Amino acid sequence: MSFTFIRNFILPFVTAKFEFKMATTRFYSKRLTSKPGISNSKLVAGSESSIGASGPEVRVFTRKKRVKKEVQIPTEELKTEPVELKFCRLPEIEEFAYGKSSGSAQSMEPPGNWEEVLEGIRKMRSSDDAPVDSMGCEKAGNTLPPKERRFAVLVSSLLSSQTKDAVTNGAIQRLLQNGLLTADAIVDADEATIKSLIYPVGFYSRKASNLKKIANICLMKYEGDIPSSLEDLLSLPGIGPKMAHLVMNVGWNNVQGICVDTHVHRICNRLGWVSRPGTKQKTSTPEETRESLQLWLPKEEWVPINPLLVGFGQMVCTPLRPRCGMCEINTLCPSAFKEMTSPKSKKRNPSPIKKT
Repeated sequence: MSFTFIRNFILPFVTAKFEFKMATTRFYSKRLTSKPGISNSKLVAGSESSIGASGPEVRVFTRKKRVKKEVQIPTEELKTEPVELKFCRLPEIEEFAYGKSSGSAQSMEPPGNWEEVLEGIRKMRSSDDAPVDSMGCEKAGNTLPPKERRFAVLVSSLLSSQTKDAVTNGAIQRLLQNGLLTADAIVDADEATIKSLIYPVGFYSRKASNLKKIANICLMKYEGDIPSSLEDLLSLPGIGPKMAHLVMNVGWNNVQGICVDTHVHRICNRLGWVSRPGTKQKTSTPEETRESLQLWLPKEEWVPINPLLVGFGQMVCTPLRPRCGMCEINTLCPSAFKEMTSPKSKKRNPSPIKKT
């Protein structure tokens, strides 16, 4: 194959392909001028002089270096303002648990038909056939001297939490029969004995321990009597606001608030008598119900409202499936006939009979 054929036909195609590949990379060209005494072929391999072409200038391809540019971002000095630390007083235990109000006295408009509703409940409760009428906490120790009776009411209130009146009354009677319804007798008694006597009240083990502590406090600080202030009653272990108000009302004839238990809490919300401050939402705890109810209910109704609504809740306005059909105020109650239906129970498939 002649050199002329290679130069004229093959070499241009190879050169063009080589230049195309080189163009895909980041190169730039630079013209070099040959120096005297140095051939162009020695300067760059693969240049035009290496394939027979000669000239005063040679094009050389070199890789372009990337230069990292430093971008200066103007920074502004952060202005720090002095932070004023505000130390908040931690709430007392009584404030956290019972929600003592520290603001100004509030007022609330009473429900429009509350007197008519209350009168209707009184008519339904006139027979006095509810358990609270004969076995309520206020009935405990009613034949005892005042000092012993106050202690009996306090003990009955402690045991009544999460417990039906009949069960609480039975425990009080067993303590009375064994001579363990005074502070000094409970202090000397064994805790295991107290547990066996108050069983099956709810949380009887914890209540027996609290009963021992309460008896010791009453014996050491009050000479066997009970505290005469609401704050001191609330400081006793296991005594909440409902119990404290009941003991103050019955034991000391000192009305400082309404005794609100689960029955009063439930019925007042069903009747629409109470709501959270500034809203129309139902109250979520008996203590919220007490605070809301006291904003408008006349004070002369604060004591009788508890046994009245408790008996009504035991006999008619029950927790599950209230008896709205027999209620004489169902036309005045916004919750009438809304909770009567029970959830549908799933039908169980009968178990197959085994053949013998």
